Amino acid sequence: MADAPQTLIDGSTLAALSLARAGVQHMFGVVGIPVTAVATRAVAAGVRFLAFHNEQSAGYAATAYGYLTGRPGVFLTVSGPGCVHGLAGLSNAAVNAWPAVMISGSCDQADAGKGDFQELDQIEAVKPFVKFSAKATHIAQIPRLVYQVLSQAVAGRPGGCYLDLPSDVLHQTISDSEADKILSEVENPRIEEIRDKEVVDIEKAVALLRSAERPLIVFGKGAAFARAEEPLKKLIETTGIPFLPTPMGKGLVPDTHELAATAARSLAIGQCDVALIVGARLNWLLHFGEPPRWSKDVKFILVDISTEEIELRKPHLGLVGDAKRVLELINKEIKDQPFCLGRSHPWVEAISKKVKDNVAKMEVQLSKVVVPFNFFTPMRIIRDAILSVGSPAPILVSEGANTMDVGRAVLVQNEPRTRLDAGTWGTMGVGLGYCIAAAVASPERLVVAVEGDSGFGFSAMEVETLVRYQLPVVVIVFNNGGVYGGDRRSPNEITGPHKDDPAPTSFVPGSAYHTLIEAFGGKGYLVGTPEELKSALSESFSARKPAVINVIIDPYAGAESGRMQHKN
Repeated sequence: MADAPQTLIDGSTLAALSLARAGVQHMFGVVGIPVTAVATRAVAAGVRFLAFHNEQSAGYAATAYGYLTGRPGVFLTVSGPGCVHGLAGLSNAAVNAWPAVMISGSCDQADAGKGDFQELDQIEAVKPFVKFSAKATHIAQIPRLVYQVLSQAVAGRPGGCYLDLPSDVLHQTISDSEADKILSEVENPRIEEIRDKEVVDIEKAVALLRSAERPLIVFGKGAAFARAEEPLKKLIETTGIPFLPTPMGKGLVPDTHELAATAARSLAIGQCDVALIVGARLNWLLHFGEPPRWSKDVKFILVDISTEEIELRKPHLGLVGDAKRVLELINKEIKDQPFCLGRSHPWVEAISKKVKDNVAKMEVQLSKVVVPFNFFTPMRIIRDAILSVGSPAPILVSEGANTMDVGRAVLVQNEPRTRLDAGTWGTMGVGLGYCIAAAVASPERLVVAVEGDSGFGFSAMEVETLVRYQLPVVVIVFNNGGVYGGDRRSPNEITGPHKDDPAPTSFVPGSAYHTLIEAFGGKGYLVGTPEELKSALSESFSARKPAVINVIIDPYAGAESGRMQHKN
């Protein structure tokens, strides 16, 4: 009897099977020639594909997904311009140290250099933004390279990786038995966890903290990515050391904790003598660790997964390793000889007093009901509505200038990884992609975006994506008529042949952003009073359906915003 004929599978199918076998559960992207079949066959293999309108938003979604899950976020693009648009996602992964993988189609290898459809040297294009890139030149290489980019994305300091799949490779075929053999040979389930590195000098770190008069613990999104919240909270509560989270570190230890120094930030960083920095870089967000914001005599203990980061910052003591593991070792060392500052310690008392004073000042401002809305009145109402949800707390997505700055001070995070914002680069346009990522990564949580109208505009069309997948996302747009708020020009600036044009900062006044989602079947709200906002929040939070709340803000309420200003 003759052997049964072998079934042939093509490169698109093999790529899809490789992703599914590697444990990829979600993929984001924009389909088209030559990758549409990769997406459809990935869905058939059990991968949920979230189709976007723009590769930038898909890339942003993948990076946030990597942060929230600890697994590489994967996004798919077409060749040429699709790859170029996807560079936004890869650069976001690089600068925030989040694991992501971009997979792009590319032109037929035989036609490279001839001006083929959407031809681009994509390996060269991605080079500044990736840890690792690879191009499959034959179908048999696809499984190994899929596993390699996924593994590299989470190795050491997380970041972006790139896989190039030429059109001819996607159309090549092999037998299903050969495909299964190749897949079995390369299977490697190791994409779930960050690996531990050898950690030294734990005793020195504990000795520095023990002898410090004004110690401070600072932690960032690297600690959040490492799932370090339990040993971090234990360290803080065992030692009584005040703590300061970076914006996306908020919630690892509740903002409401008695040792939180966020409302006394300037005092805390300006007077501490030993600072344990966990999963946060001494970049612009932390004033580079330099005077005058920090004391010239402060001793930094820097915990980072990257040896290069330690060498760059040259701290008093560097501990290279996974944040969770390092904190566990510090706690173990302290256990043998415990110490605690206590509430009556002068440093703790000074921080506590400053926190109470600044919180009281903020609450006075928040208690004022200002209509037409300034930024504080609606932000207080939103804060209270989010807190009323309880646990699991909603994931907050925040982008904008004044909107993000005020929100960082007012909105409260009490649970880990419940805040996504513009990140290390201060990138505008991440909002809707982050919302979609949060909704699929944490389906048990409501997602609430608080966006400036300018930030919203970068990716506003993705509200259709929210409706299409019926994701539990409520987008709140602070509509003040432009970037920073309408026309801010002085009279002597309104001159020249185009003086009658709208100001560079201006949008159409009173834009009806809420009607955009209604065009696709979602729910829109237009609000301008506290009662209207409270009603819209209550209804949309209860429904857990896609919604846009258009909050009309006084166009003169905001100010130009760039680097974060901390005056507390």
